[in-house]
Amino acid sequence: MADSNQTLQATLQQPHNCHRHCRDAHCAVCTDRVGRLGCQVYKCTNCKLSVHKKCHKLVTTECGQRSLPSESTMPVDPSSMASDPVHTAILHNLSTHEASEQVDEESEAGNTGESGKASSGLGLEDFDLLHVIGRGSYRKVLLVQMKKSDHMYAMKAGKEEHANIDRIQTKKHVLQKASSCPFLVGLHSCFQTGSRLFFVLDYVNGGDLMFYMQQQRMIPEEHARFYPAEITLAFNYLHQRGILYRNLKLDNILLDSEGHIKLTDYCLCKEGLQPEDTTSTFCGTPNYLAPEIARGEDYGFGVDWWSLRVLMYEMIGKSPFHLDESSDNSDQNSNNNLLQVILERDILIPRCLSVKAASVLEGVLNRDPKEQLGCDPHRGFPDVQEHPFFQNVDWDMMEQKQVVPPFKPNISDQFGLDNFDPEFTNEPVWLTSVDNDIVRKV
Repeated sequence: MADSNQTLQATLQQPHNCHRHCRDAHCAVCTDRVGRLGCQVYKCTNCKLSVHKKCHKLVTTECGQRSLPSESTMPVDPSSMASDPVHTAILHNLSTHEASEQVDEESEAGNTGESGKASSGLGLEDFDLLHVIGRGSYRKVLLVQMKKSDHMYAMKAGKEEHANIDRIQTKKHVLQKASSCPFLVGLHSCFQTGSRLFFVLDYVNGGDLMFYMQQQRMIPEEHARFYPAEITLAFNYLHQRGILYRNLKLDNILLDSEGHIKLTDYCLCKEGLQPEDTTSTFCGTPNYLAPEIARGEDYGFGVDWWSLRVLMYEMIGKSPFHLDESSDNSDQNSNNNLLQVILERDILIPRCLSVKAASVLEGVLNRDPKEQLGCDPHRGFPDVQEHPFFQNVDWDMMEQKQVVPPFKPNISDQFGLDNFDPEFTNEPVWLTSVDNDIVRKV
């Protein structure tokens, strides 16, 4: 062991400078992938060497070398190094901020272990839980207030056993990038308790566009230009960063206190796409599915522009793709029937629309993705911008949120709860226990 300690001391005298790792990287010692839930990882910012926390004590290479530890330098019992003075010195060096940063792979997926503390040091105890503002099958959305700053946030709490790690990582990456766009909901922090994952997000207190549309039923043409223009800017921001959204619908379009939009819910986003790249996953909101998705074909960024036109059509009337209510239309066949409607139904453009508005909506008449507005992978955004329907839009002012929104939400109190469904806001604020004894009783 003496020789081994001397080797470690010589090779790790200057610790590897560690920073965030690539989730597809592999440990240089055990060769297992480091992008897994539950693995703490060190990564060198100089030579990019990645090692598990459990393996870093076995690294015997100088920075810049890639050789694995040899049998002659590997300790017989790694746990015996805990009290070794050389190992203690290494851990001390690795803990200094200037030299390194310990990366928790669970935190990378919105997960921080039993303590419930994020890498930023935040946990559930740092927030006051005020109201329920939304709920899904496996998650609940809470209005919370940070105790130190009194700032309001929306906290999404999801059960860990229903978590898809890849989707969580994608969602977190998109949320982090979205924080720099005024038309996207961004991430404040994330952490985990023993049974749940928590995302702390921007709180948008004007409700969603669905709530507004239910009050108006049909909105003027000018309104149907303003909201799609801001959504267009949000899409362009995502597409420039290789992100396909795929989840446009009225209840995913939030309104802030002034009436500007913010897109939310990135669970269906696809990362890492170049302009001409395609993907093939069958997903999306049923009424907004592009024909190429319904046919099971490969598709690209054009499907987002298709969903935008369907949304515009919905704003001036009802969805162009809906199932007629009939007694013989069973739930079992409704999805297949809807796909058939998307691919085959004749779409009528309302006569009350202007020529420019009618021309932008005529895109839903053409099921060929190569002939749709925004189909050019390199000119999707410019083509939409230059369409006659948007010719009077000042895009610079729109991007800086200097265009006055057509509707300002009613914020009657400090929380803005009037803009959320009472079905949620009247719920008691607690997180359902997942204690095994309680589950067995149920």
